Amino acid sequence: MTDGVTGVSNMASTVQCEIVSAESAIFSGAVEMVIATGVIGDLGIAPGHAPLLTQLSPGPVRIVIEGGEEEVFYVSGGMLEVQPKMVTILADTASRAHDLDEAAAEEARKNAESDLHNQQSEIDYSTAAAHLAEAAAQLRAIRQLKNKLGR
Repeated sequence: MTDGVTGVSNMASTVQCEIVSAESAIFSGAVEMVIATGVIGDLGIAPGHAPLLTQLSPGPVRIVIEGGEEEVFYVSGGMLEVQPKMVTILADTASRAHDLDEAAAEEARKNAESDLHNQQSEIDYSTAAAHLAEAAAQLRAIRQLKNKLGR
């Protein structure tokens, strides 16, 4: 929509975004886009998006900050809520992707795969599968950050 006088769009080009974990607030600011991994697939949230409440899967969350700069975060799960002027991510745990340790995540992935092959009970299997999913999600976030940086 334009205002009819200047031809300038009335649509907001940003929306406020908050990423909060149980430990602390990780990010707060105006963003042009939020891309997150929901339990039924990837979500792209832009200004004007319809209200939404959905569960997040472990994985990367990408935000495009006002001006086009992109940041990558890792969330271990949680909820994403979209309101007319606010996108809120309430994460179980969250961190900036550049704070993740790739070697530790790779080691955790290998250990979880080994545990899956050497399972003793259903509980062991469930725990190992959860650890594997979390390590794989951390590695996806790290790789998205590396791709963004061109490394």
